[in-house]
Amino acid sequence: MKNRNIIFAFLALFSYLAIAQQDAQFTQYMYNTVTINPAFAGSRGLFNGTIFHRSQWVGLEGAPVTQSVSFNTPLGESNRVGLGISALNDEIGPSTEQVFFIDFSYNIDISDNTKLAFGLKAGGNLLTVDFSKLGIRDPQDPGFGANIDNRFAPNFGVGVYIYGDNGYVGLSAPTILETEHFDTDENPSSNSLAVERATIYFMGGYVFELSDSFKFKPAILTKYTAEAPIQVDLSTNFLYNEKLTFGLGYRPGGTASGLAGFQVSKGILIGYAYDFQLNGLQDATSGSHEVFLRFEVFKKEKAAVSPVFF
Repeated sequence: MKNRNIIFAFLALFSYLAIAQQDAQFTQYMYNTVTINPAFAGSRGLFNGTIFHRSQWVGLEGAPVTQSVSFNTPLGESNRVGLGISALNDEIGPSTEQVFFIDFSYNIDISDNTKLAFGLKAGGNLLTVDFSKLGIRDPQDPGFGANIDNRFAPNFGVGVYIYGDNGYVGLSAPTILETEHFDTDENPSSNSLAVERATIYFMGGYVFELSDSFKFKPAILTKYTAEAPIQVDLSTNFLYNEKLTFGLGYRPGGTASGLAGFQVSKGILIGYAYDFQLNGLQDATSGSHEVFLRFEVFKKEKAAVSPVFF
């Protein structure tokens, strides 16, 4: 098992360095939308924050472990301007990355109950790669002779988001600049290259009121990065009595998910997701676990208003 873990860590790093870095993924991304679309900031009409922890492919040494914290709120009485702040820590194999962004949005009314929001995201990331964690047989191998130590790369992103009482559609690119974190100019004998490429996200969802007690929301998230396969997240969620959420998710290519959440109080929602593999990894891992906490602060005059189901 140890040898398999070492091989996995090396292959994960190789794909990371030689092809492209992908943004960290969350199964319950719908509760952390501001991290991938800045136009979402302030769209819920109140201050809200989320805290996420995800352990992916549990049982494999060097598998991704990710934490995320984000806040967003409308500004002013008109609620036309939104502000968001997000931070993320992502560890995979010998690499660690911290990501920090500030989000701004501006929305306009396009009908009585539908708004169009434009967003801008600015920030950057710090990348560290410690090749000694790979257990390399020859430490003098020039291809692994220089680590990456807190390499900073600035970036920015944009997004649009159309939303109403029962549905939403969004298109965004949270990181636009292509950044080479580690190149052969610094270490001529190395063939390693870590590249940050733009990822384009398309999202959509709609809430159907099945009865006074049940709401049903199908949703889709599509991610495209150059030189990487298109990834699609499909999910279905039910909301019962404005308290309990439960549903299923599926990523074509090998992952199914179970999702659940509970509205502890008016302003606090807790949730959990479990991913299990439907491909060759199912024999090597016990699955992926994800937990989150969302908290919201209601204005006094809006304390009796139920939040939308997204």
